[in-house]
Amino acid sequence: MTFDAEISALTIPEQIFVWLRLNLMEIIGAIAVLVIGLVIAGLISRFVSNALTRSDKLDPSVASLLASLIKYALWVVLGVTVLTQFGVETTSIIAALGGMALAVGLALQGTLSNVASGVMILVQKPFRVGEAITVGPITGVVQQIGLFTTELKQFDGLFVMMPNNELWNKAIVNFSRHPVRRFELVVGIGYGDSMEQARQTLLDLADADERVLDDPAPQAFVNSLDDSSVGIGLRVWCSTADYVGLSWDLTEAAKTKFDEVGLTIPFPQREVTTRAAA
Repeated sequence: MTFDAEISALTIPEQIFVWLRLNLMEIIGAIAVLVIGLVIAGLISRFVSNALTRSDKLDPSVASLLASLIKYALWVVLGVTVLTQFGVETTSIIAALGGMALAVGLALQGTLSNVASGVMILVQKPFRVGEAITVGPITGVVQQIGLFTTELKQFDGLFVMMPNNELWNKAIVNFSRHPVRRFELVVGIGYGDSMEQARQTLLDLADADERVLDDPAPQAFVNSLDDSSVGIGLRVWCSTADYVGLSWDLTEAAKTKFDEVGLTIPFPQREVTTRAAA
């Protein structure tokens, strides 16, 4: 854009009017570039979002994130292009923006670490919304996965918000990812009781429950020889959705059935001998 030195003596409103008259075509061109660029950026963003959403390989959260990043990148390119229409030297502006981005990045290291961890969680998918997980001392159902934090609901109803950085840097146990799980029950019997009878009793209980899978087949075995009891173990496989209910029911059924067939479940006892003083 051209500024005549002679207009410097004019008042500011007059200078603005002259500047607008001299650069009318550049202004119209910049506005046209801005409008057309916004329309094209919106169309590209929607197209990318729809394409990524239809993909089965990407989580909807990842698709939304990528679409937003593409939209913001197009806005930056559009802004630089519009400034170029006005004759502004964009090299220094880009350098300044780069310096600002570096300074902000150094100041927000923790926040950016959470963002990076959030992106990795969305891409790698160690858990999804609705799955039950354990991370460190926290166990709960995933409610929402964000860029900065992940929200969990514990089984006692408490709300937990964890920074993504803590989630990504710890071992994650996902209870819901696989369709089947193994349940193991150990019941102690007296040393005078029949181990074979105890094993068969537990196997009969497993066979009688429809939730227990036939493959892998249930297993009963001697698990341990303790101080006051013999531990008889039972391993069964079931659907993940049936795990909690089956564990409760089999434990109760084992105690009831052992009482019926005369198998004792001993408990630690202590004898105290009192001696008279000499």
